[in-house]
Amino acid sequence: MKALSFLNSLVLKPRCFIALACLSLMAHSAIAAGPRVLSKGKQPADQRLQPLKNLRSGYFPFKPPETSAEWDQRSTELRRRILVSTGLWPMPEKTPANAVIHGKVERDGFTVEKVYFESYPGHFVTGLLFRPVGKSGKLPGVLCPHGHGGRLQDYGEKKIKELIAVGAERFEASGRFPKLARCATLARMGCVTFIFDMLGYADSGQISYQVAHRYADERPGFDSQKSWGLYGAQAELRLQSIMGVQTYNSIRALDFLASLPDVDEKRLGVTGGSGGGTQTILLGAIDPRPAVSFPNGMVSTAMQGGCTCENCSLLRVGTGNIELAGLFAPKPLGMTGANDWTKDIATKGLPELKKLYSVLGVPNNVMSVDLRHFPHNYNYVTRAIMYRWFNKHLKLGLEDPFLEEDYKLLTSSEMAIWNNDHPKPPDGDKYERSLMKWLDDASNKQLAALKPTDEKSLAKYRTIYGGAFDTIIGKTLSDFKKLDREKVIKKQRGSYLEFGDLLRNKTTGSEIPTASLLSTKTDWNKKVVLWIDGSGKSGLFNADGKPIAAVQKLLDAGTSVISADLMYQGEFLADGKPLAETPKVDNPRQFAGFTLGYNDSVFAQRVHDILTLVSFVRSYKGQPESIQLVGVNGAGPLVAAALVQSEGTIDRTIIETDGFRFKSLTSYRDPRFLSGAVKYGDLPGLLSLAAPQQLLILGEGGKVPGLVAATYKAAGKQGNVTASTAENVDDKDVDWLLK
Repeated sequence: MKALSFLNSLVLKPRCFIALACLSLMAHSAIAAGPRVLSKGKQPADQRLQPLKNLRSGYFPFKPPETSAEWDQRSTELRRRILVSTGLWPMPEKTPANAVIHGKVERDGFTVEKVYFESYPGHFVTGLLFRPVGKSGKLPGVLCPHGHGGRLQDYGEKKIKELIAVGAERFEASGRFPKLARCATLARMGCVTFIFDMLGYADSGQISYQVAHRYADERPGFDSQKSWGLYGAQAELRLQSIMGVQTYNSIRALDFLASLPDVDEKRLGVTGGSGGGTQTILLGAIDPRPAVSFPNGMVSTAMQGGCTCENCSLLRVGTGNIELAGLFAPKPLGMTGANDWTKDIATKGLPELKKLYSVLGVPNNVMSVDLRHFPHNYNYVTRAIMYRWFNKHLKLGLEDPFLEEDYKLLTSSEMAIWNNDHPKPPDGDKYERSLMKWLDDASNKQLAALKPTDEKSLAKYRTIYGGAFDTIIGKTLSDFKKLDREKVIKKQRGSYLEFGDLLRNKTTGSEIPTASLLSTKTDWNKKVVLWIDGSGKSGLFNADGKPIAAVQKLLDAGTSVISADLMYQGEFLADGKPLAETPKVDNPRQFAGFTLGYNDSVFAQRVHDILTLVSFVRSYKGQPESIQLVGVNGAGPLVAAALVQSEGTIDRTIIETDGFRFKSLTSYRDPRFLSGAVKYGDLPGLLSLAAPQQLLILGEGGKVPGLVAATYKAAGKQGNVTASTAENVDDKDVDWLLK
């Protein structure tokens, strides 16, 4: 029969093992709950069941492109990933900075002024502005994100003598404050230089150091749908993070520097070390203005940045600092390697960056100097290498080398931004909540303005909302091609044939147990329904092991039905208990960015499994005339995401929403958690991207959510989306599938 032929033939690379015969018999002993593909207690050989990737335990190599066209595509995806993960997709509308410059002091060859401005209304960025003396005209500008230790980092009298003894520093006075020494020398070289405070350091106290850099556990009372602070589920669902605020501060700091009348905005450089190196990498990746970059101490295939200020959800899923630094190409990129996590840069990272720059035609625009005789640093020797790099690429025209010189230290009052005439702004818990509220309101207003009304505005809407979910889910149907099916069970069950298979994705290392049913008394009608149940493939069956009524009706009509245990469902569960909390990384500080910044969420992984099924069915040489999706029993949101990522290949979809909204979640370890989902319209935002595909929605009280109705109307396909007053799939819904 044609139905039998369909699933017998639906194989990409079939493999037969005699030993599986015994396994098949053992599996049938538990048939009452649907077919077990593996023996009881055995889990799939799925790579995703291994310990999660961690910022320290992981390895983050960079595979350079073979062509510039390949890099164009990849770099576009990566830039969007950075912007989405930091909450900057789309870039917020810039509000007035209201910059204030005051308290000018003079030193030999340069002046220092105090600066504060508003990156967001009421949120102040503070720092020191170093200007050359005796220079006229438009000068190069250098931005210095400082990293941990702050701009006021002081080695102290004893430590500086030790550093001088080993050749790491040169002067007892200015060498004690290495970050200010860098700014002073750059100013003497002719660069207007701005060093600004990262959150929680020096005069940036509106969000405390403890919150910004030492968060370790839940913050009771800081996470409700009405009012929330950083790190909780509500902030993560909106992609609000320390790293996001800090990255936007860096952009606005560059705005400030470029706006100065004595700065040539075409000759801008950025350099920072350690955490400042991380900010230098990100700024170089997403802001086109810097002409030269020197991110020191963080370009590595090993540890990626150990602080909460250097991590956020989604950022390094499938990538790492080497590749992110490469986004500055083809512009000049310099760094050093020290006896820290960057010690292997000469053999792991630099060769790949060299290849990238060679592909782009400028192999000499990237370099690294081996300084493994020093520990983690941005010391005098490293700074000298940076000065030479900036002298060359900012076209300063100075005699090489330009040597750093000592200077009279700034006093505490000369370095302090706030005083009686310039009082400190509000800070603390109440301020933090107000900032999160402002960010949310501004984002909602900006995104609401994208609500489409016609095809042109729909295209822009899809670019922003669709682009965001492409990053959040991480994959589309095109990523699921190298599949392999292993037949394990084949059994006649009355009027239908039942298969139990293992479906492997060679790219992701996944192995999914599947169940497939097809009628043996009715010819195949060329339709396949992917029935996705929140409990896994057992949802196809009643307690007596027979197909549920809706599935039986599909079989009787000649429709083939396929289901699977998605990640952490069914046979993925060693103890058989539903997953209550997702796995966490081996890190005592339980911050979502340490887990979801390096690993796909369970929600995303389950969507990937559905996409694997879709790709599997599409591979059939006879090409089914119709592939349909059904999401029931809690699987509706998963199916919504899979539908959106299926590149228009699904003909009809039924989704039971059960009224679910992501904003109801209270922990990032909930298996339903999806970073950024609330920012981009929650579940209706996902469903809106299904337009113009045929969609039937249950669980919304018989109403199509407004955002969903708007996108279908803009596409001219209002009739393709309907809502049922029913809560669960019934006979009428099956009839709709069979049309």
